[in-house]
Amino acid sequence: MNLGVRPEPDRDSAPWWEAVRRHELTVQKCGGCGTLRFPARAVCNRCRSRASEWVPARGTGRVYSWIVNHQVFMPGMRDLVPFPVLLVRLDDGDDLLMYGNLAEASPDLLRPGLRVEAVFEDVDDQTTLINWRPTVT
Repeated sequence: MNLGVRPEPDRDSAPWWEAVRRHELTVQKCGGCGTLRFPARAVCNRCRSRASEWVPARGTGRVYSWIVNHQVFMPGMRDLVPFPVLLVRLDDGDDLLMYGNLAEASPDLLRPGLRVEAVFEDVDDQTTLINWRPTVT
């Protein structure tokens, strides 16, 4: 896949992108109260602590919502449209929501609550993305 545009890690998200590159799915854990959080942020919403660490996530969840993109926003994505973008509620916590494309399945299968698991897509030597595929139950 030629993205044309790459994710730009910032101070808070850089450790997450590094873990994804190693094919590890992680979330932040507050050093003050232990609350899990994603996306990354410098301050805990619950206790206001600035202390945190990255911990492994299960890599499973349920489809909360999705869109099907039909617009070619970048020339490198012309051959990819239409494609679904999922919002997945991670099994690790109700407030943990993560985006990603649908992998290895038809968009016709999408429904609220569909069980999915994370898969890693190495786009090139510098970029890895998280996608989601339905799990076999």
